[in-house]
Amino acid sequence: MTDLFMTDLKDLQSRDTFYWLCQLDKASTVMTVEEGIAPRDVGVRTAAAIAKVISDAAAPGAERPTDYLQVEPLVRKLVGPDSSRIHSGRSRQDMLPTVYRLLLRDRLVLVHRALGELRAGLLAAAERYGSAIVPAYTNGVQAQPTTFGHLLLGYEATLGRSATRLAEAYSRLNLCPLGAAALATSSFPVNRGRLAELLGFDAPVQNSFDAAQLSVIDVGFEVASSVMALALSIGTFIQDVHAQYHHARPWITLDNTDLLSPSTLMPQKRNPVALNRARLLASEVIGDGVSTALAAHNVCSGLTDYKRAEAQRTLDRTIALLGEVNAIVGGMRLDEQAALAEVRSDYSTTSELANVLQRDADVPFHVGHRFASALVTYGRGGGLTVDQLDFAEALRLYREIAGEFSGVSDELPMTEAQFRAALDPVSMVASYRGLGGPQPAEFQRLLAAAQEGLRADELWLGAVAGRLSAAQDAMEADFAALAG
Repeated sequence: MTDLFMTDLKDLQSRDTFYWLCQLDKASTVMTVEEGIAPRDVGVRTAAAIAKVISDAAAPGAERPTDYLQVEPLVRKLVGPDSSRIHSGRSRQDMLPTVYRLLLRDRLVLVHRALGELRAGLLAAAERYGSAIVPAYTNGVQAQPTTFGHLLLGYEATLGRSATRLAEAYSRLNLCPLGAAALATSSFPVNRGRLAELLGFDAPVQNSFDAAQLSVIDVGFEVASSVMALALSIGTFIQDVHAQYHHARPWITLDNTDLLSPSTLMPQKRNPVALNRARLLASEVIGDGVSTALAAHNVCSGLTDYKRAEAQRTLDRTIALLGEVNAIVGGMRLDEQAALAEVRSDYSTTSELANVLQRDADVPFHVGHRFASALVTYGRGGGLTVDQLDFAEALRLYREIAGEFSGVSDELPMTEAQFRAALDPVSMVASYRGLGGPQPAEFQRLLAAAQEGLRADELWLGAVAGRLSAAQDAMEADFAALAG
């Protein structure tokens, strides 16, 4: 049942505004008959007419009206004025925000699923490259070496927070405005709880004014802002990968021709066009989200400015974005030797030299830091890599630096072997001890926690899809009992 529901959701084009207006008519027909607002015989004829309108609209080239003022006459033409009884206590003012939420609900579920697939892809890559040493950067400059698995777990952590935001937003999105009428309900005994149940909502929005006129503003923007945060995280990931293509020997590459494009002039180029597409989509998601806010900004309640498709468009774009990034992660490969060579070509391990001097020889960190900085200046000035540093020159520099401080011996308190080991990136990463670092034991803990978090989110999504599928099946059964 759940899988079928998720498959149906992939065809969002068929679950459009017309589809949901007809679903509202189905729910209202069932409820008004149950509550005695509409006689059963009227409900039977109206249900049959709604079914025919839906069938006619499914024909190739048929119109699918998006305004209820165009849908309602189609039913009335088949039944007569009695069909309007299902509209008792209902208004376009509560129908529109209900459809708004339903369109967003479909898309939020799809975003959450695609996000789960992306997180699973990142976790699989993290596990594969858990011990692969790579450079990491601050201010665009090599900072500390880490592992690729550690970086990927960091990216996944940001996506996990987005999944949490989406689930929290869903709890406020999946509440039903229908039955609020224009804003103050009506004198008909409309069962708003039953309408919510039929349409798969968790409950009605309690205050009818809020339901019809206010909640659409903040709930729509909450959903949009959740995916804006997701787009920000994805944008950082995309840019970090894209920076690799500035190098003659990138260590992160895309191993899929569908993600690359040749140049019409330069035969050596393999342009990472998938990264370009994803980066643009991420920017457009953020722009669409801002539009959602601007459409509702400084607008009186009761107007239609904030009841349009900005939030829906934001989620549509997010679905496209996640499709691109899932393909990128699936085609991403790490050249471990190139990554390690890049680390060794710079001086990011010299901070560990200062750490070792303090930890093992009680040399104050400031002294060790000054010594390491002097080594960097010397090495870069001579065009040397960290592995090419001359130990005799290191001894001289240490004497010079230590001599500036009283109470500090000017003899470097380590052998050449210890000096080389302190500057080795593999040893440096293995020596990390802090919570959340890339060292093997901590990496495994982080990986297990991330995998468990993903499983919990997948269970949540499965439960949501199951409830929505069950509600849809139940309503279709109740409606079919009337339609015959």
